[in-house]
Amino acid sequence: MRIRNHRLCNDDDSPVRYVPSPNISGSLQAKYLVMHFTAGASAQESIEWLTSKKAKASAHVVIGRDGSVTQLVPFNRIAWHAGESFWGGLQGLNSYSIGIELDNAGRLVRKGDGWRAWFGTTYPDSEVLQAVHKHETELCGWEDYTPEQIQSALTVASLLVSTYQLLDVVGHEDIAPHRKCDPGPAFPMANFRARVMGRADNVAQAYRTTTELNIRSGPGAQNAALPGSPLPQGTAVNFLKAEGGWWLVDVQDRDLDGWVNSRYLQRV
Repeated sequence: MRIRNHRLCNDDDSPVRYVPSPNISGSLQAKYLVMHFTAGASAQESIEWLTSKKAKASAHVVIGRDGSVTQLVPFNRIAWHAGESFWGGLQGLNSYSIGIELDNAGRLVRKGDGWRAWFGTTYPDSEVLQAVHKHETELCGWEDYTPEQIQSALTVASLLVSTYQLLDVVGHEDIAPHRKCDPGPAFPMANFRARVMGRADNVAQAYRTTTELNIRSGPGAQNAALPGSPLPQGTAVNFLKAEGGWWLVDVQDRDLDGWVNSRYLQRV
């Protein structure tokens, strides 16, 4: 993937899907990349909403759960994604940032055997992370992001950072902490930021497990659980390296190294 005239193109120079939004302002010289979730039922519904005048909102890019990428606003124009916000001494991050929306239901509430989104869809436990948001105190459900979605986000984000010399990757929850909770606990922000910015030191070395957690022989649930699995909730581990959302860790006070799903780790 590459950028031509502030628009995404595939490696063969064919254009990435582009659906123009009318919800834009003047020229943009971005300093930051802001990650969001759509809190919508599908990528297409969110695209249709963000390209309607009545939305009074937009983003530069929407990434579907299948990894599909759609651009709505050129990267040299201001999109309306941040709202009232502040970061790094700047007010109103619309004027200083590129926004990526990830198709994701966001916060979910327990209903019977599943988890329900505000728009009525119910999700099974297997597609939901139970976690306390870093700005909150209540345990909630959060829809998982897909591997395809994370990989596309990494590709687009890395390209944007290198092309526009962006200073950092942040969440909407970081620049508007009293209003917003996206991209939420299910998004692997520490690992994502470190990979996009090329700063391995951004990934904190010490973590604890947030639930009982299998430690495996390789990166992925298809690999065998090692003897000693599951690790008890609260087990201290040290980060060694990452492959996507799977991290190789060293279990503190035990002679045990293996791979765990990083979304069940919390920074110490």
